[in-house]
Amino acid sequence: MNQPRGDDREVALEDFEPLDAPVEGVPAVVETPARLAELAEALAGAEGPVAVDAERASGHRYGQRAYLVQLRREGAGTWLVDPVALEDLSPVARAIDGVEWVLHAATQDIPCLAEVGLRPTSLFDTELGARLAGLPRVGLSASMEYYLGVTLAKEHSAVDWSTRPLPEPWLRYAALDVELLVDLRDRMERDLAEQGKLEWARQEFAALVSFVGPQRDDEDAWRRTSGAQRARRPRQAAALRELWLERDRLARERDVPPGRILPDATLVDLAARLPQHAADLAGGKTERSHARQRRADQGLARHQRIWLAALRPAADLPEDELPPPPPRPDGPPPPRAWADRDPEAAARLERARAGLAELSERVDVPVENLMTPDLVRRVLWEPPSPATPEALEAAFADLGARPWQRELVVPVVHSALRSG
Repeated sequence: MNQPRGDDREVALEDFEPLDAPVEGVPAVVETPARLAELAEALAGAEGPVAVDAERASGHRYGQRAYLVQLRREGAGTWLVDPVALEDLSPVARAIDGVEWVLHAATQDIPCLAEVGLRPTSLFDTELGARLAGLPRVGLSASMEYYLGVTLAKEHSAVDWSTRPLPEPWLRYAALDVELLVDLRDRMERDLAEQGKLEWARQEFAALVSFVGPQRDDEDAWRRTSGAQRARRPRQAAALRELWLERDRLARERDVPPGRILPDATLVDLAARLPQHAADLAGGKTERSHARQRRADQGLARHQRIWLAALRPAADLPEDELPPPPPRPDGPPPPRAWADRDPEAAARLERARAGLAELSERVDVPVENLMTPDLVRRVLWEPPSPATPEALEAAFADLGARPWQRELVVPVVHSALRSG
């Protein structure tokens, strides 16, 4: 049984204190410029890091827009902000400019917060910190249990946060997400320092500040459709592109996830079969469950004119206007192909994997956090010549590996190369 770090007492599972109500009560939602100005003044006059969280309507609405923003800072209390009602959150941005943000799983929230004008200049990510600290589970509730001896209910995590007005139980849940986030940060920082990992965490957090998520307006976004590799021929790829664009347009207009209009698997099936008549649209069975297949068939029937209209231009496009093949990956081939392509490279990859697994266990950090596997493969596929520690250090640095990662991983990779 784990115990809260920095605390000598044992905590049994049944002894975890449920965190079910904010100490100061559930705050009213900020939805007017006047209240936003009050919030900005309160935050500017407070001290220490600011806990930040955002709630999206994933699975209910198009995109990853923030529908509620939660902030808490010592001396200011907890505030809940409706970014839909307020077009401009710049007063908040100015009030916390230069202040450390505390987030959990920052890559989930940074993009949607950036959309409403909020971007950290420094941060502490308690999810990533938990990984570096070696916690067996890194969710917010599990981290709270581990360090603070409290358990946090997550029953409203998947609700439709675009609902207005938001029910009081949902607002209570949202406020609790930031209630003890700074306390968690402080305990975690102490633990990381005791393990000699605090500088590692600081380097990782600094890299996260510039994080940008995937963009839907990328002209090749359609290529990321799940199963797109089935549309191998250029004309099939053209059909997939047109179908994806029409589905995205419908989803945007109706403000629903694209998958609710038509699942990816059905989209790819249409592109692969290229049906030209309404009677042929539902010719492929793409979903495993009857309920999902029924929804797919309904999406085909409801918008059959749109799907057929998207397929016709793809069928008639001149050869020189068909989509080019996807750009060849600039990295090494998939690991499964290494043995055939370059047996020596495959052997050194296996040695490096074994060494990294041993290192991971020794320092109690997941392998994927020690070094992104893609970076390791890139260097092992085409190592510098001569493959000295200094050359490997430079190669990993060029690929964006942090100093702490290079310090730990370069000796392992150097050994894997020398052992051959």
